[in-house]
Amino acid sequence: MQLKPYHVGLTVIAWNRAVKTEALPHPDTSICKNCGAATSGNFCHQCGQATHLHVPTAFEFLHEFVGHYVALEGKLWKSLKLLLFKPGFLTREYIEGRRARYLEPLRVYLTFSIIFFALFKIGGLDFNVMSTDRDELQRAAVEQVAKDKVARPATPEELAQVKESEKDLVEIAGRINPALGRGTEGLLDMPEKERSDALKRAFFSNAPYAVFALMPVFALFLKILYLGKGRTYGEHFLFALHSNAFAFFMLSLLILVPKGWDIVTLVLLLWLTFYLPTAMRRVYGGTRTMTAVRWLVLMMLHTISLSMAVVAAVSQAFLQ
Repeated sequence: MQLKPYHVGLTVIAWNRAVKTEALPHPDTSICKNCGAATSGNFCHQCGQATHLHVPTAFEFLHEFVGHYVALEGKLWKSLKLLLFKPGFLTREYIEGRRARYLEPLRVYLTFSIIFFALFKIGGLDFNVMSTDRDELQRAAVEQVAKDKVARPATPEELAQVKESEKDLVEIAGRINPALGRGTEGLLDMPEKERSDALKRAFFSNAPYAVFALMPVFALFLKILYLGKGRTYGEHFLFALHSNAFAFFMLSLLILVPKGWDIVTLVLLLWLTFYLPTAMRRVYGGTRTMTAVRWLVLMMLHTISLSMAVVAAVSQAFLQ
C-alpha cells in the first residue's frame, strides 16, 4: 500500500514526540525522612517537611527561636502599632477576615506575656508576702541591738502568742488539705529569707500558666456582659487575648521606666486604664455609659479571679 504524503508526515510527528518524551528527564524522587512517603520537590506532599535537611547552624537556631517564639518579624511591628495606638482595631480586623497581614492573636499574647514575666523576674521585686509574728520579734530584737547594743529577749507571753497564732494558721490550712497544713507548718519554720525564696519559686513556676488559664474566664465574663449582642465566644476569646497582650506590654514598659520619670509612668498608667473601655466600645459598640458600667464590672471580676489565680500559684510552695 502506498503511503500518502500526509500519512508520512503524521508518522514522523508521532515518532518525534515519542523520542522527545523518552528524552525528558524524570523528576528526582526521594523518601521523606519524617513519614517515609515517596516525594519530589523541596517539601513532602504528605507531612510538609523539607526534603533537603541539614544540621542548623547556631545563627539558624537563633533565627528560628526569634521567629517562632519571640516573633520579632515584620508582622509583629504592624500588629504592635495597631495594638498600642488603635484599641480594638486589631480585633476588628481579625473578626472581619483581614488576618494574613497580622500576627496571630495567641502568638501576640504569648510573646508579651513571656517578656513581662521575664522582666518581672529579672527586676528582683520583693515578694515577701508571708511575714510572721516570729519575724517581727526577730526584727525588733535586731533594732534593739542597733539602738542599745543589747538584745531585748521576747517575753514568754509574746512567744506563746506567736505559737498560738501559727498553730491556728496550720489548723486552718489542714482543714482545707492535710498536705497544705503540713506545708504551711514547714514554711513557718523556715527563716524569712528561705520562705521568701520558696514563694518566689512557686510564683514564677506557676503564675504564667495560671494567668493564661484565666483567658477563657475573661472571655466568659465578656460573654455574660454582652449577652444578646450576637457575639460568639470565640470573638470574646480573641478580644481577651489582644487586650491582655496589651496589658502585658504596658506592664513591661512600667517595669523598664527609670525611677524619677513620674510623668512617663503617669502617661502609661492612664493609657493602661482607659485603653480597655475604648477597645470595648470599638469592638462591641454601645453607649459610653453602658461601656463604662461593663468595664467596671469586668475589672472587678477579673481582679477577683486574678487574685485567686496568684494565690493558687503561690500556694504550690505550701505543698512542696
